[in-house]
Amino acid sequence: MKVKDFIGDKGKALIEQAIKEAELNTSGEIRVHLESKCSGDPLQRAVYIFNYLKMYRTQARNGVLVYVAVGSRKFAIIGDAGINAVVPDNFWDGIKEQMQASFAEGNYVQGLVNAIRESGVSLKKYFPYQSDDINEQPDEISFGE
Repeated sequence: MKVKDFIGDKGKALIEQAIKEAELNTSGEIRVHLESKCSGDPLQRAVYIFNYLKMYRTQARNGVLVYVAVGSRKFAIIGDAGINAVVPDNFWDGIKEQMQASFAEGNYVQGLVNAIRESGVSLKKYFPYQSDDINEQPDEISFGE
């Protein structure tokens, strides 16, 4: 199965809509990357993908990547330096736990949608949406092999 088929067209549309809606709460830039396999640590792979996608190219260094290796059943959520400088160490834990629970039930799209929405709400405190906000990163899902 191709990674794009994993969530289907409807799932893709729901996830991308959730990104647009979440970014109305925060100036943070949220992206989702899906690929089939991750042979090592998903956190390290997420950092690699974050840099590959040039997500550090935001004025406030407030990009967020939700990374999922579908076939390997691994995922990670990471924030850029601007986020890490102001949020507590356990900032992503609740979102990750919710994703894990949804994924365990086979609710992948809803798990991603909920994680994206919660990220927007959680980031609002530190990076509120500004009326002159510019969308600095694409809202579309990126796909790997």
